[in-house]
Amino acid sequence: MARHRKYEAQEDANPELDISSLIDVCFLLLIYFLVTSTITPRETDLGMALPAANPTPQEQPEIAPLFIRIEPNGAIFTGIGANQLAMDSDTSARELPLLLAQLDMYASTARAAKETPLVQIHADDDASQQRVIDVLNALSKVDIKTVTFTDLVTN
Repeated sequence: MARHRKYEAQEDANPELDISSLIDVCFLLLIYFLVTSTITPRETDLGMALPAANPTPQEQPEIAPLFIRIEPNGAIFTGIGANQLAMDSDTSARELPLLLAQLDMYASTARAAKETPLVQIHADDDASQQRVIDVLNALSKVDIKTVTFTDLVTN
């Protein structure tokens, strides 16, 4: 009988794995996802007119502006003095249905008179920034772009 020799394959002491192609694939995937993803802005860019210390007669608005006051607790009021109306006071809700209805009515009235709607916001120093952004988002939904911030509104 013939004698069969069994040869065992020699094992490498240091096995190596070539990962250069894996790095190329990872970069291609990264580029693919960067190119195909879309960046949607969450907040709408509104043109803001800063209030002047002494307005000139040319800067006076033709219609009465709508005043919005934001309290430290997040409550929102429109109007000033005895004409003040309480709007949305639930700070957990990001949507402001009462304010949206008021703004829509004001904007349609101003546009019917062929005038630009003007809104002045008085945010208390302790009011949350998110609440101010919620009001600005409500303004952008009804397409009011003339917005100023003021500290001249009295309770």
